Amino acid sequence: MSTPHNEAKLGEIAKTVIMPGDPLRAKYIVETFFDNYKLVNQVRGIYTYTGTYKGKELTVMASGMGMPSMGIYSYELFKFYDVENIIRIGSCGGYIPELKLFDIVISEQCFSEGNYALSLNNDNCHIVSANNNLNSIIQKTAIQNNIGIIKGNTVCSDCFDIYMTDVNKFLERVPKNFNPISAEMEAFALFYNAKVLNKKAACLMSVVDSKFIKEVATAEERQTGLNNMIKLSLDSAIEIE
Repeated sequence: MSTPHNEAKLGEIAKTVIMPGDPLRAKYIVETFFDNYKLVNQVRGIYTYTGTYKGKELTVMASGMGMPSMGIYSYELFKFYDVENIIRIGSCGGYIPELKLFDIVISEQCFSEGNYALSLNNDNCHIVSANNNLNSIIQKTAIQNNIGIIKGNTVCSDCFDIYMTDVNKFLERVPKNFNPISAEMEAFALFYNAKVLNKKAACLMSVVDSKFIKEVATAEERQTGLNNMIKLSLDSAIEIE
């Protein structure tokens, strides 16, 4: 079987999927870390590979940018390809001064002021949680591998927050006591799809810019300088039963 957005056949995608946003990052991951792999989808340039990492079958699939793109691909993986777990890996902006470039953030709850849930499911939902079991596996794996991670709530915006006219106005609309530590653009759709379809989802992010840091990671650094996060996601994935 296939969908309008995915030419992979049923059985060609593993139960656990690692989802970077960038198709070239998906290619980089399998070329760098996998023992063997096969390209199973390239519709619209959304490269999808299935192979083995430390003996376990995993799939790496790009999500593209933004909630609509993540919403389509993760929904189809969960609904039509029998995927049980998706770990999103991507970049984020830091919203607290403690975060430094390439620090790793794990999302606990995600807020969106958009209407993804309303459009998909007639549900006026704006806060959704990651799966606690996946988060626990990731945090345990991080400790075992001596990789520092910062857990907290995150926001998922409809546009690149650096381009907002006034990001502080956006933050004023975030519910009080939510206290986001970072921002990205895909996790809400992923978490909500998992909730609706009774699946599991988590989101790991590396900090590539911050309102408290003058430096901004380059495109090349975003693609290849995130190895700690990538390896953490892979080592966590092989611990999922």
